[in-house]
Amino acid sequence: MRICVVGLGYIGLPTSLMLAANGGHVLAVDYNRALVDTLVSGRVTFEEKGLPELYERARVNIEFRSDYPEADVYIVAVATPYIKETHKIDPQYVCAAVRNVLDACPDGAVIVVESTVSPGTMDKFVRPVVAESGRKVRLAHAPERIIPGNMVYELIHNSRTIGADDPETGSLVRDIYATFCQGEIVLTDIRTAEMTKVVENTFRDINIAFANELLKICREDGMDVYEIIRIANKHPRVNILQPGPGVGGHCISVDPWFLVGDYPELTQLIGTARRINDSMPEFVIERMGDIMRENGISSLERVGLYGLTYKENVDDTRESPTLQLLEALERRGQSGLVQVYDPFVARDIAPNQHHDLDSFLGAVDMVVLLVGHDEIKQNAAKLGRIPVLDTRNVLDLPRRYTL
Repeated sequence: MRICVVGLGYIGLPTSLMLAANGGHVLAVDYNRALVDTLVSGRVTFEEKGLPELYERARVNIEFRSDYPEADVYIVAVATPYIKETHKIDPQYVCAAVRNVLDACPDGAVIVVESTVSPGTMDKFVRPVVAESGRKVRLAHAPERIIPGNMVYELIHNSRTIGADDPETGSLVRDIYATFCQGEIVLTDIRTAEMTKVVENTFRDINIAFANELLKICREDGMDVYEIIRIANKHPRVNILQPGPGVGGHCISVDPWFLVGDYPELTQLIGTARRINDSMPEFVIERMGDIMRENGISSLERVGLYGLTYKENVDDTRESPTLQLLEALERRGQSGLVQVYDPFVARDIAPNQHHDLDSFLGAVDMVVLLVGHDEIKQNAAKLGRIPVLDTRNVLDLPRRYTL
């Protein structure tokens, strides 16, 4: 069976490598010719634990290309952003990929959309594209369920959900994922699969918003939110997540908006949670100002932001709280002032970006720790006695401030 994976980003590349490493004949496609050339040359395109080793196991069974081949099964793993004005899903990348698949696939092929989509996306957008083509194909939805930093492990061990129109198609797709997935594989209908993935991420977003709102309450009245959460979580039915500088990544910070966009009158809690989490970079800026005044620091040029990625020990900057904070500074007319550094981000994506920890620390009188990379934990002594706003609550320092 020939399997074509479309889109070789943070989801498509590990998925295609995992399939090939476990005996699948994989044709891996991306429109980005430079990305394809990098993979053909033997190098992976982003940092991820275990990914180079997985590549080595997979390379005998995988072919990287930029054109769409004929295959039996196509797995579409492209981006699904939302339209900020309406909060609705932007399906253009999924629809474009499906159109390209339909131009190449034989009748009877199975098209599996792995991209996270809003409930009803397959009915409203993908099926009309298929109908317009006149091709006879089968559709399924198998939403991804992995997180950067632990992708290889989670591809193997996490459970999966597969939505299909009929048991035969569902079983075929299940058998493909079962070549590597050791978790439970649940079969359901397509719309349930769509909704389940969005609900998973929305649940976490609401929990984080609750923690962030607690943080603001405790800051207002001089209480230690971290101690309060620690004690509350000793209750067997309480599991409050940790507050922080915002929510990033292409899942939790995006998917809840799909529900807000499609059900605006019914998503009061979900919409409020999203707005609370989106407000956190502004809250960090206000806290920065308080600490600067307390320490006699008059210029943002002497303030350093540590961390550009959305989570620790990865190179993924999508929807990063730090980038959101920089955008907030720009709206205030204060763009390009702060110093920034992240050990996982080699290319320049922000003004005043350093590429060495010592250089970064030498340029600042205050640090705002926005990502808890292992590097800063292991080098905490280098921070000395300069004030540090620890938004992740990960350091123990003499002049440490919390949100």
